[in-house]
Amino acid sequence: MNNQIVIAGGSGFVGTSLAYSLHERGYQVVVLSRSQSQSPSHPWRVVSWNGRSVGDWANELCGAAALINIAGRTVDCIKTPDHCDEILRSRVESTRVLGGALRSIDQPPLIWVQMSTAHLYGDPPAEICDEDSAFGYGLAPTVARAWEEAFAESRLPGQRVVIFRTSFVLGKDRGAGAGALNRLRWLTRMGLGGTIGSGRQGISWIHEDDLNALFLRSIEEETMSGAYIASSPRPVSQKAFTQALRQACHVKIGLPAPEWLIRLGAKYLLKTDPELALCGRYVVSRRLREAGFQFRFDDVESALRTILGNQSPTHERRELDKTYSRTRSDLELLIE
Repeated sequence: MNNQIVIAGGSGFVGTSLAYSLHERGYQVVVLSRSQSQSPSHPWRVVSWNGRSVGDWANELCGAAALINIAGRTVDCIKTPDHCDEILRSRVESTRVLGGALRSIDQPPLIWVQMSTAHLYGDPPAEICDEDSAFGYGLAPTVARAWEEAFAESRLPGQRVVIFRTSFVLGKDRGAGAGALNRLRWLTRMGLGGTIGSGRQGISWIHEDDLNALFLRSIEEETMSGAYIASSPRPVSQKAFTQALRQACHVKIGLPAPEWLIRLGAKYLLKTDPELALCGRYVVSRRLREAGFQFRFDDVESALRTILGNQSPTHERRELDKTYSRTRSDLELLIE
């Protein structure tokens, strides 16, 4: 065994943050990506794969210390039948093909860490869910169950496995975007960061540093096994989250948005699913608390200040200008 970590689907925001963290820890990182672009500034190798069939990339797993799978199409989209199909297949097929690759090599990694989602628990309006709570109903819980079932079928006998049911990840832009936080930030800067719908829907979140620490711990501590909720111990309501976001962005005003407006704007302007804003969940990990894991960021105010406090005015202005241009074009098309 060597100190190589293979990250499947690691070219996005979460994967890039994790790759930097693992590299700083002294690991050699290989990212399996559908994109063949290789940035000279990245201190890791990018190996091409299609996520559907075993190829030469499987050799990267031979003798590796661990496999981390975070592959999956973004859910930040309009849920057309085609998109729903892609969301499901990108997760299930990539997990199964990784299982096939492990069975094709002589020295598979002893550890497989698998990404899942806290959306598995659905959207209960007020209940606080932990690992033992009932699973929810709908597209996202159905996808999550299929994802974890594919993982259970694909793991090797005797292989130590860890599943992270991850919530909304907050982090900085490192050239691979910053997830949904980028979109929320520019909406806030435009004065649109107010209460959405009732404002009572839960936002469970985790700072990227804490998520990376959990990945590291899962690799290095043999006591970790099974499924964990990867989320801060202090989830907040949507209203409280937007208040903290306005403070971090130094914006005093946030116009509220009723449900009908969110459904219209999400579909026609933001090209995304309105349920991502109108629904939510409160999740807290019982297992991490019992294991004594200490979150570096357990309140959303300090997490957002750390991430957004050092944004340069030039970068901020450039992003807002691009967003304004896109939004204006979409409005003009809608009016026509």
